[in-house]
Amino acid sequence: MMTPILDFLLARSSVQISDLHEPAPGDTEIAEIMAAASRVPDHGRLAPWRFIVYRGGSREEIGKKLAELAEQREGPLPEGRRNQELTRFSRAPLVIGVVSAPKDNPKIPQWEMFLSGGMAAMNLMLAANALGYGTNMITNWYSDVPEGRAILGLAPHERVIGFVHIGSYDGAPFERPRPDPATLYSDYSGPWQEQPV
Repeated sequence: MMTPILDFLLARSSVQISDLHEPAPGDTEIAEIMAAASRVPDHGRLAPWRFIVYRGGSREEIGKKLAELAEQREGPLPEGRRNQELTRFSRAPLVIGVVSAPKDNPKIPQWEMFLSGGMAAMNLMLAANALGYGTNMITNWYSDVPEGRAILGLAPHERVIGFVHIGSYDGAPFERPRPDPATLYSDYSGPWQEQPV
């Protein structure tokens, strides 16, 4: 039986970042999005994640710093590559960083905390979509280096779950091919055994 919520989930799709434009969510909508993002499974109620909002001129400042870091790492950049770094965070009117901020806990493994952050990122995107905005989540090279994470406001022990780009868009999002759900699950048939080749 189909329901409006299931219809919404089955139609979810990312929007190309270059197609996102103003207006972006304002303060009230951002607060609603954050409230939805935080309603995820969280073993031990640790809230092992946090969010960083990038908007306004800070997006251009980050681009300048990322371009400088890329040049430190790679040498002089061709103009196209430099422009790519300069606009990393200014292509969409709003970017929200979802950050894994694990807590010390003897009973709850760090991978479980990271998964909770992934669920927070998904809820964040769904909430923005429910408000009529397009979203696209990426990580990119600067998420994998300590200097890049520091530029983006992360502490040394924190890691990037994703940067969610948000904005208005015209038309329908691109619908990419999806896996056949019937190939993704099976009934339990006992302990795993290596299959003969």
